[in-house]
Amino acid sequence: MSSYYNKTRRVTVRRRAGRGKYDRATIDAILDEGKFAHVGIATDGQPFVIPVLYARSGDTIYLHGSPLSRLVKNLATGAPMCLTVTLLDGLVLARSAFHHSMNYRSVVVLGQGREISDRGEKLDALRMIVDHVIPGRSDDARGPSDKELKATEVVAITIDEASAKIRTGPPVDDAEDYELSVWAGEVPLSLVAGAPVPDERCGERIPDYLLAADGRG
Repeated sequence: MSSYYNKTRRVTVRRRAGRGKYDRATIDAILDEGKFAHVGIATDGQPFVIPVLYARSGDTIYLHGSPLSRLVKNLATGAPMCLTVTLLDGLVLARSAFHHSMNYRSVVVLGQGREISDRGEKLDALRMIVDHVIPGRSDDARGPSDKELKATEVVAITIDEASAKIRTGPPVDDAEDYELSVWAGEVPLSLVAGAPVPDERCGERIPDYLLAADGRG
């Protein structure tokens, strides 16, 4: 297996090309840290971008949804798609409005989906999606019934054409603006889990995997 995904013209970073990354390790790490993706398709001449839960296994990304969903129906029939994941790491405040920015890590994947019809692969994919959101959850929650499985479509997308783009560090101002008495710097941001709030019909015990997720484990 190559240590790089395909760096095609379509996924090559053009603006700020030095921020582009094409190695599997960088791309996979961003996909694994992200909790949700946005998937774009075009149907009947109209673009749609939909947020989705997902999971990665090797060079495959799994998505799920209702068979009646416009997005899932199109992906299951092999429609071209664009999947993006963005991790926002901070706000970058410059001395001029023009140079304000964000620190981020993002991935773009281009490809086509395929419907998962094999029952075993479908169940495995759904477990991966659940565990990607909360590791360990699938061992605790009831798995899908035959009726629920039939009402759920699972789509696999092979990661072929992919790239990452990353910005880090302080603002970059024009030379003359460094003399301005304007605060400049970074405001770090992160996604942090809070304390679990139990359903009123749930017991008091909080599972260990949730305590780990909110940093108390």
